Amino acid sequence: MSSVREFLNSQYQNARSRLTQIRDTPHAIAGGVAIGLVCGFMPLFGFKTLLAVLIAWIFRCSKLSAAIAVAFHDILLPIQPLVWRWQFQVGYFILYHKLPAKVSFKHFHVENLFTWKTVHLLWPTLVGSIVLAIPVAIVAYFLVVEIVTRHQAAKARHSAPDNPPDVVDSD
Repeated sequence: MSSVREFLNSQYQNARSRLTQIRDTPHAIAGGVAIGLVCGFMPLFGFKTLLAVLIAWIFRCSKLSAAIAVAFHDILLPIQPLVWRWQFQVGYFILYHKLPAKVSFKHFHVENLFTWKTVHLLWPTLVGSIVLAIPVAIVAYFLVVEIVTRHQAAKARHSAPDNPPDVVDSD
């Protein structure tokens, strides 16, 4: 258990270090993180980072922080099937106002992923991913604004001269 905690802590410290090195406003950095987390939850394999950078560009947020947040979301990879199931169930309930029937994978083959039947699985999963990602993104936005604001204030204090020169009035 401690190795998992150490891994998560190192990933957090790595993401925090990268985010605080970005030269942008705290709002832009936090907005990019929120956008990246929402896109990271989406089941759009291969397009999540591209979509996050595009949305960050449209909203004038940090594209780099959006890409970092999408990559940070990948630490959920070991439990991703469970997350997809939750997303599917939430999205299915929102769209059809009932819980989905039990899904059987006995006759499931990889080639089934490339048929139109897959849309019936992806649409509820996409809706559920957005619903589950929005609260996470809101919390992350405010945390990142606070972290980056404090870091930038501390950096400004350390870079300011200790004894500013006296201003002499020539009048």
